[in-house]
This record gives sequence, C-alpha cells and structure tokens, in this order.
Amino acid sequence: MRYLVRERLFDIKDDFWVTDEEGRRVFFINARLVSLHHTLVLEDAAGRKLASIKHKLLTFTDAINIEYDGAVVATVHRAVFSPLHHRAHIDLHDGGGRLEAVGNIIDKDFEIRDGGQVVARISRRWFAIRDAYGVDVAPGQNDAFIIAVAVCLDRIHHDEEARRG
Repeated sequence: MRYLVRERLFDIKDDFWVTDEEGRRVFFINARLVSLHHTLVLEDAAGRKLASIKHKLLTFTDAINIEYDGAVVATVHRAVFSPLHHRAHIDLHDGGGRLEAVGNIIDKDFEIRDGGQVVARISRRWFAIRDAYGVDVAPGQNDAFIIAVAVCLDRIHHDEEARRG
C-alpha cells in the first residue's frame, strides 16, 4: 500500500492526515507538546491511538522512540558513520532485531530493509505534491509502524539541517 506523508511535521500545532493513493484518510498525525517534549501521536482514521513518536533528548545519534501502550517498541537513529550511503538504524526492542534505512534519506529516496528484504520504499517522486513523499509498504508489514519510522527519519533529517544552519 502506498501512502502520502507531508514533510517537516514539526511545528507544535502541525497536525495532518496521511492518505492512501486514492486520497482516503488512513492515519492522523497529532502533534502534541508534552512537558517540553514534542510528541507526535499516530492515530487511525477513527481516532484510536496506534503509537507515539518521542524524540530522545541529548543522544549522540538523534534517537527517536516509537512507543505503543507506553512501552518503547523501536528506536530510530542515524548511523554514526556511513560514507557511501545515507543510513539509519531502527532497533526493534524485545529481541526484534534491527531494520536499516539505506539510500538518499535527505532527498526522500530510500528503502527500509530487514536484512536483505525490502519492507518499504520511500520516495517523493511518486506524487507531484510539494513538501510530501510517498511511503510504499510491502505486503504483510505493519503499515502504521512503517509510517512512524518514516516520520522519525524525516525528523532526524530536519534536526540535522537545523544544526547546520
């Protein structure tokens, strides 16, 4: 399934819908300011909370946690050293292993892989909408989780740009 996601979702009141290829509203990103921490809440179309996206402050690799029911299920962070490709890691908690984002993360043209298997492709070329990108989730994957990972990677890139000034 392919989804349309808006870029740079980081204003305090920047709520938005994630739509499918047909323009149907599938997920809602609810931006919240919680005790000086910016939290994004991923909800389904009926308003049920699916996950929280919370930036971990003061980490070397700009880690962002994805939480479900108050428990961290994954941590997304950029690779410390990756000379040939842009690379980020998605550490799955509870012994789930690690996913990897590889490609041009800055220009939104990359894959999320589980070992050698592609679980999602991200590209802004699929839609002619400014400040948006597509997330194409492979069959059998958790679509909401992959959307949350894509949002985390966008946030990490946004923070890197802000530091460079």
